[in-house]
Amino acid sequence: MQNKKFRFRQFPVYNDARVFVCNIKILIKKKFPQAEQFSLTAQMFRALDSIILNIAEGSDRGSDKDFAHFLNIAHTSLNEVVACCDIALDSKYFLITEHEDCLTKAEMLANQLTAFRKSLLKSPIK
Repeated sequence: MQNKKFRFRQFPVYNDARVFVCNIKILIKKKFPQAEQFSLTAQMFRALDSIILNIAEGSDRGSDKDFAHFLNIAHTSLNEVVACCDIALDSKYFLITEHEDCLTKAEMLANQLTAFRKSLLKSPIK
């Protein structure tokens, strides 16, 4: 039985964002030094969480236009994660291959967010 109360849990972009966030958090925990715990690590975790939370929060807004706005916020949080990944590379916390993997996965999620946002602005979700 599908739960209509929490419809965001049915969206592929929400579930893919959960996987993305989990994988990046695991990488951060393995690669970042303890000295970054209250700085870059905390910033990345907030940005990662914001992706998922904005998809969820937006899904229960009064209109698809409002939901699209929250998907845009999720996308800007994803941009922040990418910038943090660049900092992690520059700081030698990430290897080039790890960085490239993060960017590839971030790009796929960005494409999903953009496509979903555009579909909302064209026609309402049932």
